[in-house]
Amino acid sequence: MEGPSGFGLANLYDFFVEIVVRERVFLTLLGVGFLVAALTYDIPWIAMWVGFGVAGYSAVANDSIQTIGTFIASNREQRWWHLWLFIGGIWLATVGYSWWAYDGDVTYGRLAAKGFDESPTSFSFLQVAAPLFLLVLTRLRMPVSTTFLLLSSFAAGAGSVASVMTKSLAGYGVAFGAAFVIWMATTKIMDRHFTGPPAGFWRPFQWVTSGLLWSVWIQQDAANIAVYLPRQLSPIQVLAFGGVVFVGLGFLFKMGGERVQEIVDEKSNVVDVRAATVIDLVYAVILYVFKIWSNVPMSTTWVFIGLLGGRELAMSIRKSSELSLKQAGKLMGRDVLAAGIGLIVSLALAYAVNQDFRDEVWNTFAG
Repeated sequence: MEGPSGFGLANLYDFFVEIVVRERVFLTLLGVGFLVAALTYDIPWIAMWVGFGVAGYSAVANDSIQTIGTFIASNREQRWWHLWLFIGGIWLATVGYSWWAYDGDVTYGRLAAKGFDESPTSFSFLQVAAPLFLLVLTRLRMPVSTTFLLLSSFAAGAGSVASVMTKSLAGYGVAFGAAFVIWMATTKIMDRHFTGPPAGFWRPFQWVTSGLLWSVWIQQDAANIAVYLPRQLSPIQVLAFGGVVFVGLGFLFKMGGERVQEIVDEKSNVVDVRAATVIDLVYAVILYVFKIWSNVPMSTTWVFIGLLGGRELAMSIRKSSELSLKQAGKLMGRDVLAAGIGLIVSLALAYAVNQDFRDEVWNTFAG
C-alpha cells in the first residue's frame, strides 16, 4: 500500500531495516545500556557509577565539538594517540587540581550552586538512563546541551534550572555578538594573511590555545558528569573519575570525533590551523569570563553555537565564506533548532524524573 508520494509501508519498512543494519552495533550497546540502567538504578552506590560512566563518554562526545572539534578537524594528519595523550593529560591535570584545591570537589565549585549542592542518595531509572538519550541525540548529530539534559534531572527545583537557562542564553547572545563583531572587523585581514602554508609557530600556538580552551571548558562542564557522584571524592573515587573519561577520550580520538563533529567540519575554513586557533582563543576568553561571573552552571553548547553562528554570518556578509548569506542563515538556524530540541527533551526529562522540579513547575502555574 502506497501513499500519493509513492512512499508506502514497504519503503518505510526497508528504511528502518537499513538503519537497524547500519547501526546494529550502536543499537546493541544502547540496549545493553538501558538494561544495565534498569537493573542498577535502585542500588545507589552502583547506579551513581553507571550513570557517571555513560554520562562521561556521552557528554564529552557531544560537547567535543565545542572544545576539541576544531582541534580534531585541523589535525587530521597527526597520530590520533598524540592528540589523545595531550588532551587527556590536560583533563587529568585540570580535574586533579580542582580536587586538591576545592577539598575533593572536581567541578571548581559549580555544584556548590544552590539547587545542585546535595549529592543524590537515590536514583530513578530515567536519571541513570538520561545519558543514553544524549548518546542517541549525539548519533543524530545534534549539538545538545549536556548541562540541561543531565543537570536538570537532579536540580532541587525549577528555579535552579531557570538560573542555568538564563546564564546559557546570555552566553549565546554574548558569543554571537562578539564573534560577529570580531569577524566583521578581521575577516578581510585574515583572508590576506591566512594564505599558503601556515608558519611554523601556528601549530604549537594552536595546541596551546586548544589546551587552554579544553581546560576552561572542563572547569565549566565537569559538573555535568560529576552530578551523579558525591560532592567530595575520595582519592580512589577521583582516580576512577579521571580514568574513565581519559579512556573515553581515547575512543573519541581513535574515531576522529563522534558524528556531531560534522557540525564543525561543515563550517568555513575550520581545517586551517590559523582559523581554528582564532576560534579556540575567542571561545576560551568568553568561557573564562562566564566562569568568573558566577558559579552557576551553564550550557557551553549554546555559547559555542552562538560563536560559530556569529562568525559564519559575518564571513558571509564580508564575502569571505564558502556559503551565501542565505545558506549561512539556514546553517545557523539548523544548529539553534537542534539545540532547542535538545533543550525541550531535557526539560521534559527533568519534569518526568525530578519530583522537586515537577512540584515547583506545578505550583508556579497553579498559583
